[in-house]
Amino acid sequence: MSLYEDKLFPVLLNWATRPVYRDRQQLLAQATGRVLELGVGTGANFPFYSPAATEIHGIEPASGLLAMARDSAQQCDAPERFHIQEGDAQLLPYPDQHFDTVIACLVFCTIPDPNQAAQEAFRVLKPGGHLLSLEHVLSERPWIQRLQKTLNPAWKPLACGCQLTRDTARIFQRAGFQADTARQHRHPKLPAFAGELYQGRLLRP
Repeated sequence: MSLYEDKLFPVLLNWATRPVYRDRQQLLAQATGRVLELGVGTGANFPFYSPAATEIHGIEPASGLLAMARDSAQQCDAPERFHIQEGDAQLLPYPDQHFDTVIACLVFCTIPDPNQAAQEAFRVLKPGGHLLSLEHVLSERPWIQRLQKTLNPAWKPLACGCQLTRDTARIFQRAGFQADTARQHRHPKLPAFAGELYQGRLLRP
């Protein structure tokens, strides 16, 4: 990993995602039982977990961010709940039907094979468990789609692999998830090219 990816980009990302602070807070508050968060980054979401999340596992492929994530966990209530390790969402190191909740928060835009990652999330969730999603996605509006597709080649390296053109709702559907409260909407505080969110709860039947 480079200095930019390990040190500078996480700071920029935390600044850029300030408009969705309350969205993240509301999403993570719904996590219950044994939880898996995909791509924990610096651990910025950790303070949002309620006591209902009794055991929290997190994976992160960028080894340079793991120390920051572990430090963040130590600042939270009941830090012994947190179990952080280097890992890949495309090949999860957990058994089938192991978790009550899986968190996908601004991560599916960067995963090289999001279909495989969605299948893995489905595999490790218990039947009746929930995937909680807060993902920016390909817009449903043609003019914004054109803007996203135009910007994407330059945006991807600048944003450390993030892509603006992912149809994440369909990816989750193909993996077997059923939308519960999840819906796509335009966030009023984000720029148009990154302001379409797929947000809410999906069920693993």
